[in-house]
Amino acid sequence: MSTATMTNSIAASLPAHSTSPADKYRGAVVEDLQLPPAFSVSSNEAISRAIEQAYERDFSHIPVLDRNRRPLGYVDVAKLKQKWEAGQANPDDKVSQYMTRFKRTSSEPYTIITPLSPLSELEEFLKSNIFALVTDHNRKFVLGLATAHDLENFVSRRGL
Repeated sequence: MSTATMTNSIAASLPAHSTSPADKYRGAVVEDLQLPPAFSVSSNEAISRAIEQAYERDFSHIPVLDRNRRPLGYVDVAKLKQKWEAGQANPDDKVSQYMTRFKRTSSEPYTIITPLSPLSELEEFLKSNIFALVTDHNRKFVLGLATAHDLENFVSRRGL
């Protein structure tokens, strides 16, 4: 079989327009999103301070870290503010009382999202999660927080 015939038969078996996630982002990685620096709080932080800092930085979810700076969970700022305004939370209460803990079990392994993770991988993760913590490979530092909105902005900026 000639090279031209082989190429034509391969091309005929492929879809006319490939829409794979890799093509959608053209090989871009999380670092290409140009996320703002991470903002997180200690589990011992007062909720009043956490809410104040979240609004200053326009964050809707705040990662909560332990004393070794390892991610424990997150706080949904809007829900926390509602509880505070309804009198169900005291401004001096600790963030740990209102956080949602990350699930870490053998049946639900921890997905590591780093600055070098492909955007297609991030997109898949965000199909079942509100946001992704961007960490170093060893999960020692929270570097950023990525959302589906960040992906949408990236696509619209790039015209993809």
